[in-house]
This record gives sequence, structure tokens and C-alpha cells, in this order.
Amino acid sequence: MGNEDVTFKSSNPDFGVRRDGSIFVQGGGATLGEPVQFKVVASGPHSHVWETVVQLAVINPPSPQQNEVTSKDGAAAEAQKESVRAPPAVIRFPTSGLGRSKGLRRLKRDWVIPPINVAENSRGPFPQMLVSIRSDQDQDISIRYSITGVGADQPPNEVFNIDPVLGKMFVTKPLDREHRSSYHLRAHAVDMNGNQVENPIDLYIFVIDMNDNRPEFKNQVYNGSVDEGSKPGTYVMHLSAFDADDNTTANGMVRYRILSQTPHSPIPNMFTINSETGDIVTVAPGLDREKVSQYTIIVQATDMEGNLNFGLSNTATAIITVTDINDNPPMLTSKTFSGEVPENRVDVVVTNLTVIDADQPHSPNWNAIYRIISGDPNGHFTIRTDPVSNDGMITVVKTVDFEMNRAFMLTVVVSNQAHLASGIQSSLQSTAGVTISVQDVNEPPYFPTNPKHIRFEEGVPAGTSLTTFSASDPDRLQMQQIIRYSKLNDPADWLSINRTNGQIVTTAILDRESAYVKQNIYEATFLASDNGSPAASGTGTLQIYLIDINDNAPALVPKESQICELMSRNANGVNITASDADMDPNAGPFVFELPHSPSSVRRNWTISRINGNYARLGLSYQIYLEPGVYEVPIFVSDSGNPPQSNRSIIKVKVCPCDQNGDCTTVGAVAAASLGTGAIISILICIIILLCMVLLFVVWIKRREKERQTKQLLIDPEDDVRDNILKYDEEGGGEEDQDYDLSQLQQPDSLEHIISKPPGVRRVDERPIIPESQYPIRPVVPHPGDIGDFIHEGLRAADNDPTAPPYDSLLVFDYEGSGSTAGSVSSLNSSSTGDQDYDYLNDWGPRFKKLADMYGGGNDD
Repeated sequence: MGNEDVTFKSSNPDFGVRRDGSIFVQGGGATLGEPVQFKVVASGPHSHVWETVVQLAVINPPSPQQNEVTSKDGAAAEAQKESVRAPPAVIRFPTSGLGRSKGLRRLKRDWVIPPINVAENSRGPFPQMLVSIRSDQDQDISIRYSITGVGADQPPNEVFNIDPVLGKMFVTKPLDREHRSSYHLRAHAVDMNGNQVENPIDLYIFVIDMNDNRPEFKNQVYNGSVDEGSKPGTYVMHLSAFDADDNTTANGMVRYRILSQTPHSPIPNMFTINSETGDIVTVAPGLDREKVSQYTIIVQATDMEGNLNFGLSNTATAIITVTDINDNPPMLTSKTFSGEVPENRVDVVVTNLTVIDADQPHSPNWNAIYRIISGDPNGHFTIRTDPVSNDGMITVVKTVDFEMNRAFMLTVVVSNQAHLASGIQSSLQSTAGVTISVQDVNEPPYFPTNPKHIRFEEGVPAGTSLTTFSASDPDRLQMQQIIRYSKLNDPADWLSINRTNGQIVTTAILDRESAYVKQNIYEATFLASDNGSPAASGTGTLQIYLIDINDNAPALVPKESQICELMSRNANGVNITASDADMDPNAGPFVFELPHSPSSVRRNWTISRINGNYARLGLSYQIYLEPGVYEVPIFVSDSGNPPQSNRSIIKVKVCPCDQNGDCTTVGAVAAASLGTGAIISILICIIILLCMVLLFVVWIKRREKERQTKQLLIDPEDDVRDNILKYDEEGGGEEDQDYDLSQLQQPDSLEHIISKPPGVRRVDERPIIPESQYPIRPVVPHPGDIGDFIHEGLRAADNDPTAPPYDSLLVFDYEGSGSTAGSVSSLNSSSTGDQDYDYLNDWGPRFKKLADMYGGGNDD
């Protein structure tokens, strides 16, 4: 790797150096039986001179076994043998100014050391020597060599090492170019004291690629598509494979080829692949989806530029789908179709048009569209496509009439949703004729004028003929049918219709003011039926506009009012008007008049006209009426011709008023015509009601008191049994309340008292002096009564010589500790004297039982 401006000169005539720095043998006498060492001088422009020493020697000559090359690893073995046979170079440190100076020689830069090539996947043996590094000063002083860099003292460590004394550099294990393709190391030379003797030199180690990786496809299966009918050269899809080997060498150069095609229709080689790019294209016409919808192609990728003898291969599958184009026009299965339809029916399917299409089902190339091009000018029919079967359903959208058209001759054409492909012509079978027969059915009679409007005055008498409401039969081509009429709806039941000719006659007086008349129109519905098979009927509506006549007298409004008793408070009076059910001009203006009799009406009351519909009723001047309610008759007349009049009564309440003209409370009562007797009766009723409420409250209180007062003892004459009366519940005092009452009534023995340990007593009462020891008492006879039992115990205590000279608690039985009861030591224990219980007789009947038992009463 030299420079063209640098020339090399070898000191050994048997070896020469080319411009690129490579050493070659010049004469036939050169031999490497022993190491050969010579000097190489490099001269550059501007008198630059460099020199180095090169030593050539054969290291580890190949054995016969290593010379054997198998067909499987031929290329790798050849490269490996070349690297093994090449003797390792001896690299000397360039002469520098560190140790010496060569007179006038000028050194400006170091050697450019050629790179060291090492084949990957070498089989060894390891360590394998690569190069020998020497310093010119190793003859004068002891030199130590070392290398640094990635692969030496940096991860991955110890891939390369060097003999520190001899300067021989080794590779310690096989290299993998796909993991790391080059290494950059630096060689150092120091003396025994660690001082740098030479400048470090750079060593570049390149890993030579071996064909040890197969091409790999990214996917095992590739999917592509191409339209049917495509021309040769149409691009289909792309495949690519990656080879981890060096792509600048044949090891990583991949080539593609098609191994097989399935099916072989129409020819075995419908596709080809670009060997370098992996693009698949068509090479022959004839792609037809209806014949072959999918092709399967096996593609092989081979490195070594496709050399099948030395290259490594891999395969992938390409699935090519032939996509559909609209190259098959739809064809009707028949040239003629027929169907029948009943008249006066809609949304009825007359017939189905069947079609065949070889294109892909349920695609725009297959979906059929039907059109009627002739035979239906009024648009009675339409054709809808069945989305599942693709059939055309001829459907009635407008009713057909047998009397107008007995049959239809339609011409229909079918096409696809998508346009036909270029160069494809429509088929003659895309057009067909359809014959549709109309079936006659019995149509119902119809009223030519529906609804029918007529005008009549109200009040026409019953039996008046209004009109003839007749119907027509549309079945003109059949034998004349008979029509019968009937009433379907007559809300007020005012009309009747002749069964045969449809004449309508009134059965009652027509009243415009009836609730069945809406906006002066009375509406009735009639039915016309024929005698066809089956019978049919139609309805018709008759609307009668009723003209108003003056047949209703006006009524006075309001019916009640009030007025002040004094004229000065009644300046406005009472405004009155009238209501009339009739319409103008048979209603207002109205005329209001007071009758001549009785004469008191005109004397006490006056009417003044306000306008055509209103008047004012008031008291006559200087007339005073007692408070009360007065009925004032008034005649009201309308403006009809002749007019209608009515005598109405208005109730006027005359009452005293306040300064605002409103009736006072007293005046309202007086005006209500309540006399003194009525008022007194009302007050008496209120007092009686209050007394009843008071008595009820007293009764409730007394009942509650009686309920709280309970009888504590029953009558001793009725129940002579001993009873335990529970007066009150004081809660748990003693901790031990599990008493045996039978022991209190009749104790069987006193052993539990006699066997009590000495000195046991109540814990809440302790004497100050030392406790005395009670002697063991003898067993006493069984007492017959609780009183004897107590007396015996008292007598024993009194006769006890060890008893202390003070009142103390005598323990009869130990009931447990922690009692909350107070001390009873102050009770007199003397048994002498009689107790007088006669005072119990003064405590009432509840203590009579105790008085009889202890008060000394007469024995039974």
C-alpha cells in the first residue's frame, strides 16, 4: 500500500519491492530454507528517506494432511493454505531520532506498515504466529515488546498476544469477520527500565472473509398479486435475501432463480425473476383467474454470484394471486322471461331474472345491475338485485289496472357494477324480453266525489231528501255487478241512505249547535259493496255544511252579582250581557228590558245601554233596599229575523259597602238572609261541640289515671294462698344470687354452717380487736320452722362465752365477697319481749294478710 511517489530499493538482489510495497522474488536462486534478512530503503519526494529491515522465514510448514482439500471446504481451504504457506513478515521499528542520528539523513515520518490479513474461521493450531516485530537496538540492549488495543488489552481481550522477548505476535483463536472485520493495535518497544526505545507503530489486522454464511430470506413465504390478462413484462413482486458475508466479494453476492412453478398452466414458465434484484415479472400471456387463480413459485438464492458448485443456497416460496378483472360480461340464462301480477297490488315480485357471470363472486365485477329499457313508460316496475344470488327481481312499484293494461312487454338489459375491461365486448345474452300478464281481481266500488260537500239550513224536518251519494264499479269489462249501500258512521243518527240508489234522507232535525257539528260541518260515512267474488266494498264521506237560522234565544250573563245599598256607592252598577248559540246576524246586538209586572221591578231597578252587547243594571234614584238577595227579571232579545227573546233572572245581592265599594262582613251575613234565630242556633251548636270535646278529654285523662293505678294485693276472701308479691326490682346487689329458697323455708341440716372454717365472716365488716375463734357448735335438731331456726342461732350466739363485748356480725353462711349491701350489725339480737303487729290493720287492705298472720287476730 505505497505511494506512487515513493520508490523502494532492496539490499538483497534476490528480492524486490513493488510500488505498492509488496515483496517478490526476482531470481530463481532465492530460497527460504533459512530466514532471510535484508534492508529496504524507501525514497520519497523532497529527498525524504526511510529504511527498515525485513526478515523472511517459513514458520510451521504445511503437513500433507493440511494439503488435502475436500470439495465441501475447497475455497476456504485454499485461502487458508495460502495464508499458512506465506512466511510471516518481520516488521522492524523505523529508524528514529530517539536512539541515534544518521548524519545528514532526514527522517520526517514513520513507515506506513502494510495491513496484516488473517482468514476467518482458521483451524489453527493456535496460537498462530502472524508477524515478528523487531527493533534495531535489540542487539545493544534488552528490549521488551507489547501490544495494545481492541483484541489485546481491551475487550475482547487476549485475541492477540506478543512474545515480550522475541517480539512474535500471535492470534489465539479463530476470528469471525461477521462479528468484527478489523483490528487496530499498537506495538511498543521499551527497555528493561520501561523507557520507550522506539516510537509505537500501528498494526492493522484485517479478517479475510470466508463463505461461511448462507443467504437468508426475511420471510419464508411471500405474497404477491397480478391482474389476469397482464402483458409479458408486468411487475409482480419482489424478493430479497441477505448474506452476512462480505458483499464486496463473491461470498456475499447473491443471485436468484426460480426452481419450480405450480401449476404448469398455461405454460410451466409464466414468470421469471431478475437474478440480481429479485424482481418477479411475467414472461408470457395467458393469465386467466377463471382457470388458475393462484401460482406457487419456489425461488432459490445462491451466493458466490450464483455458482452452484461453490456457493451456498437457500429457498423461499412466492404465492402469486391472479386478481380478477371484469373480463366476463353477465349473461342472462334465457332470452325471454314471463310472470303474472294481480292488479292494484304493489311491492309484489313478478318474476326473477337469472344471470351467470364467471368473474369473482360478490365483487363489482360480478354484481349485476338490471335496467328496463322499454315497455314501461309509466314506471310501474323496477328491478332489484338479490345480493346473494345476483338474480334480478322485477317488482311492482305502481299499481296496474287490468281494465287499462292486460299485459306488459318489457325489455331488460343487465350489466356489471364495474365497467368491462378494455377490449371486452358486451354479450348478446345481456338483453332479454319479459312478458308480464295482469290478473283481473274484483275491485271495490268507489265514490267519484269523495268527500262530497252539500249545504243545507239547519232545522230541516225529518224525511227531507238531501242528495244522492252513488258509487261506481271499476270492473267495467266484467258482467255488471250490483252495488248496495249502507251507513257506516253517523254520529248523531240524523241520516239514512237508500240501499239501492244511495239517496240520503234526514231522520231527525239537523241542528248546527249540536256537539257533533264541527265548524258548521256535519260528517257521515257510507259504505258501497258489490256482489263480486269475493265481495269488495268502498267508503265515501258526506260533509253537510249547516247554514245557521235563528233558533236559539239569548241567555242573560251573569246569573248572580252584588250591589251596594246606597246609590252613592253604586255609581257603576252591574254590567250584564247575553250569550246566544246562533251566529251573526242571529245573535247580537241584544235588547235588555225590565218587565212591567211586578211594578216594583221598574220602581227599584233601571237598565241603561252601554253598547250593542252590554247594558248596566242599577238601583233607581233615591231608592233604598234592605240588605238581601233580590231576583230581578230581565227580557233579552237578539237581532234575528224574527228575533228570539228570553226572560232571565239575575240574583243581585244588596249589601252595605265600605268606602271602597266592597261588601262588609256584617253586610255579607245580613245579605245572606240569616235571621237572629239562625245566628243563635249556630252559636248554640258551637257551644255544644266545645262541651263534647271537653268531656272527651276528661274521660281520656281519667282512664289514663286508672290504668296507672294497679291493685297490689288481691282480695284475701277470694284467694287464701300464700303469695310472693313483687313490689320492686332493685337490681343485682350480691354477687352470688343463685339462692336455693327451699333451704330458707325448710333447711335439711346445719352442716354447711357448722363446717364453716373458723373466723370466716363478711369482708366488708371487720372488728378492730383480734378475731375470736368460735367453737364448733353441736348439731341441733332439725327445726320445723324458719323462726325456730333463727331463734336457735340467736340463742347459741348469746350463750357463746367467746363472743366479744360489742355488736359484731355473726356469720351464718358465706355468700361471697364484694357485697354492696350495708351492715346490719346494729339490729337488736335480743329474743325477749313481744312485738305488737296490730298497727298493720291501719295500713289498709293490702296489709290485711300480714295483720292476720302476725297481728294477733282471731284464728280461723
